[in-house]
Amino acid sequence: MAAGPDQASTVSNHRRRRFDVRVVPHRRRSALRLRDWRMRTKLATVLVIPSVAFLVLAGVQTQSLVSRANTLSDFAAQVGIGPEIADLVHWLQQERDRTAGELSALRAASSEEESAQVLEVLRPYRDGVDQAAQALHRAAEPVGKGDSSWAETYSVAYQAYQQILYMRNVMTTVVLSDDTILGNYHRAVDALLTLLAQPSPGAERPELSDAVLRYVQFARAKDLSSRVRAELYAAARNGGYQDNDRVQLNDLRSRQLTALGAFRVAASNAQVTRYDQMSQQDPFVQAGRLEERALTQNPTALTLLADDDWWTFSEVRHDLLRDFEAGILADSATQADRASAAQLRETLLMVGVIITVLLVAVLISVLIGRSMARSIRLLRSQALRIAQIELPDALARLRSVSGGVPQIEVSPAVVRSLDEIGELAEAFVAVHRSAVGVAVEQANMRRNVNAMFVNLARRSQVLVERQLELLDDLEREESDPDQLENLFKLDHLAARMRRNDESLLVLAGTESTRRWNRPVGLNAVLLAASAEIEQYQRVRHEAVADLHLVGHAVGEVVHLLAELLENATAFSRPDTIVQVMARAEGAGATIEIADQGLGMSQTALAEANAVLAEPPAADVATVERMGLFVVSHLAARHGIEVRLHGGTGGLVARIRLPGALLAAPPPPGLDPVPSPRALPVPRSQAPAPRSQAPVTAAQPMELPVAGRRPTTVPRQAHPVPVRAEDVLAPAAAPASTGSGWWSREGPSSPATADSPAPPSVPVTGGTNDRGLPVRVPMAQLRSVTQPARPGQQQVARHDPDPEAVGGMLSKLYSGVRRAEAEETTEIPVPPPGTWSEGGPK
Repeated sequence: MAAGPDQASTVSNHRRRRFDVRVVPHRRRSALRLRDWRMRTKLATVLVIPSVAFLVLAGVQTQSLVSRANTLSDFAAQVGIGPEIADLVHWLQQERDRTAGELSALRAASSEEESAQVLEVLRPYRDGVDQAAQALHRAAEPVGKGDSSWAETYSVAYQAYQQILYMRNVMTTVVLSDDTILGNYHRAVDALLTLLAQPSPGAERPELSDAVLRYVQFARAKDLSSRVRAELYAAARNGGYQDNDRVQLNDLRSRQLTALGAFRVAASNAQVTRYDQMSQQDPFVQAGRLEERALTQNPTALTLLADDDWWTFSEVRHDLLRDFEAGILADSATQADRASAAQLRETLLMVGVIITVLLVAVLISVLIGRSMARSIRLLRSQALRIAQIELPDALARLRSVSGGVPQIEVSPAVVRSLDEIGELAEAFVAVHRSAVGVAVEQANMRRNVNAMFVNLARRSQVLVERQLELLDDLEREESDPDQLENLFKLDHLAARMRRNDESLLVLAGTESTRRWNRPVGLNAVLLAASAEIEQYQRVRHEAVADLHLVGHAVGEVVHLLAELLENATAFSRPDTIVQVMARAEGAGATIEIADQGLGMSQTALAEANAVLAEPPAADVATVERMGLFVVSHLAARHGIEVRLHGGTGGLVARIRLPGALLAAPPPPGLDPVPSPRALPVPRSQAPAPRSQAPVTAAQPMELPVAGRRPTTVPRQAHPVPVRAEDVLAPAAAPASTGSGWWSREGPSSPATADSPAPPSVPVTGGTNDRGLPVRVPMAQLRSVTQPARPGQQQVARHDPDPEAVGGMLSKLYSGVRRAEAEETTEIPVPPPGTWSEGGPK
């Protein structure tokens, strides 16, 4: 630990001695020096003088001014929220009018598809209503806190909107009348218009009341015009009017004209002029003509309009009315803001006069309070910076240290005064320095423990690999089924020991040395995880999606799955099975491991899921539950989500792999032939010794799967047990060219001189969609395309020796593992143009 450059010399001697009460400070405490006053004196000065001055002059003619300013401020805020209210009213009117016309089509729909088409027409208007309601809710939250009556009115309007949301959901399932549906819209609009008229400036400001009256009257006229539009559009869509439509339309028309008249009386000359100009626009005139023709052309009956023409022109007119309404609201809001600002200036002026009287007393309080507040503010900022930034960062750096312990700087105290605050600052810095020192000691201890873990794990890995190599040699030379079965058990125990070594590496924060540089199938990963546990026979792979994992994460994903499978088999009865399922889910994949074991209580399940969500630090409890610790850290390292759920008779572990761990499948040419290694089987199904007759090629053979015994076991000369590396990196297939480089007989003789030459013109099967020639398999071979001539002698071929190939590959793999055990962290990078995890480069 380091406390900064020459930290000890920068702290003065008297600051060190200040912690010793027996040492007298180097200078006398001055009563005229504010920063040397004791806290009791400062608090007495700050509290007594302003309190006395406040009791003498406080409250002089300020209550009425402040109350008036608050009233106008609330009024301006309520008027300022008018555009949001008007916008929600506008969209509700649009949805109501369109719904009125589409109700007949919705009821006539004979299938869900037709209903969906009708609802899709209403979707833009419903979305507009929802967005406007959200905007109003955000704007109304601060306004409702100042006026309870306004908040109550808003609550009524919001409940009406909630009723519309409920009606939307049941419109297609519950039979509702047109009056019920439209009535809900009418109540919501009326509640919002009532909320729009709620602001009141008081009896002494009549000009502001007229401003509210203007936009309220116009909003009601606009709503009546919208209701007329809805009735005419519904009749046009239904193909006729109902009995009481004529009376209702005439009533709405007369109320609309009355509201417009009231607006023109209360409006200013400029507003009346703007309305007259708007009413002379062509879409406004066309909509008015259509409305007059429908209502007054036939004295005895209403005229039916074309639904498309009427909706087009009336919608444009409705938008024009909305723009004019927004202008009126803006004028009223500006007037209210000006009145509120003027009242606020008047109040502040009066308060300024009062403050002038109290200036002397307040000045003394400010001087004293400033001195104390500055010290407290500096100390508080330093304490918060240390507690929230510096100390957590230092602990994080020390916790994640992989090499030497970094240098940790401890900043000095920022408060230089000689009062209690300065002493508190020095004490806090001392505490900070002690905490950093303890953290450095723990980091050194943790680094040493991690180094021991890594060293022991590497050494154990080398020994386990040598043990596996020896077991391979013994298995190849053993023909007794009983001894083979025992060797298989030893092989699996050695594989489990290797997994324990890898768990120690996870405890030490080191990545696994088992890596693949190409994508591996998810099925192979699950098989490899099953091969890592002891009771692999109980694992059943029910359904596995055709997915591939990136190569660099395969080893640790196998480790994670093996720990979960080990837990599932260890805490369930031996006569039960463990089911494994994998499926694609979105951009990632989900793996489920279900057992029929003892299960866990809700408390234990919650604690286990908490550990899986937030990986804990390594401690004694970690060693006791090392599997859970390893799973949590491996999942956090690769962004995998692991959760335990209580099943019907046990536990279900759900693993969600992110899309970053999935890769495209490699080209078929890169997939090697599956490994010939098989899982060890019971004695009754053990392979026969060499003296028995081998299985002929005509006999059907079932490939072994972890957790399910094959019905027909392939009889190999020397079967060996399956391991994770055998499933994930199977041995290469024998060469088809007859070469003997990998056999005991050595390389075969070169081709004879009289071998037939390939044809001069390549044989192709046309071209593909990219214009490249398509190769015809074996078309270039003369021995395939032409029959053999009589008397022609066939060239002798030597099949590779399986024992030689297996021994050589086993020694090659053990050498690679030894090299990786020497703390090699380099990852082979394929050259450009080759296959990688994400596909061809």
